[in-house]
Amino acid sequence: MSISDNTMTVPKPVQGTPEATGELDDLLALMARLRIDCPWDKKQTNHSLIPYAIEEAYELGEAVQSDDDEDIKGELGDVLLQVVFHCQMYAEQGRFDMSDVITTLQEKLVRRHPHVFEAETLKDDAAVKLRWDEIKLEEQQAREARGKSKRRLDQVKAGSALIQAQDVQKQASKLGFDWEGIAGAVDKLDEEIAELKHELIDKSTAEVKANIREVEKELGDCMFALVNVARKLNLDAEAATLTCVHKFKSRFGYIEEQLAVAGKRLEDSDITEMDALWEAAKQHERSS
Repeated sequence: MSISDNTMTVPKPVQGTPEATGELDDLLALMARLRIDCPWDKKQTNHSLIPYAIEEAYELGEAVQSDDDEDIKGELGDVLLQVVFHCQMYAEQGRFDMSDVITTLQEKLVRRHPHVFEAETLKDDAAVKLRWDEIKLEEQQAREARGKSKRRLDQVKAGSALIQAQDVQKQASKLGFDWEGIAGAVDKLDEEIAELKHELIDKSTAEVKANIREVEKELGDCMFALVNVARKLNLDAEAATLTCVHKFKSRFGYIEEQLAVAGKRLEDSDITEMDALWEAAKQHERSS
């Protein structure tokens, strides 16, 4: 099935209602069927699936933390779905298929473990990590020889936007591209917030929508600047944001619980009542 030997094939769609067999080929055939008969699956592209792949990776991390086998199996399956989905679409484009992906992974694992498959002897995990990095450097040099040049910030790994923002700032700082103290970072944040306000204040909804791409850029600049402030304080922007997310979920959960005690649903409440319960949630946090 490898594209390298000109035998790549697009998986044939399963017919009828398939059974769950646990076989990879059957999963590929099921995905091929969904690409034909499911309106949502049909309209997806490799780019449109990017947010889902990121989301599933985070959900897998949460499931592992929960240590619930059923949740872990489900989330591992969702991650696998992303791999299968992408492979199906690339196969449809005639670029490569699942066999190519598996082959590439097998070759990489063998290449990066010479202490297992060759005569090399590495005494501990630290030595393994060092050798792994050396091999990755050799791979990058091979990529550069194929015309895939690497710039300094390319070493920043993929991750959430906050993580990447903080990492690129750290790398730039190592090269002297940074403010000496926090004052410059705070001033930059103020500047970016002012520019965002300029795009929003005294503008009609129609005007904002008509200029939404510029608003998006200014909003991104604000968030990037705020990450810079966190970095200058030696705080992790991702962790700080997650703390806020968990706090919001906890307070909103308190609102829902109190409404339930009163025999009401969230949909039956209004902003005035929910605001009052929000303040009560904050008081509850302080007293607990």
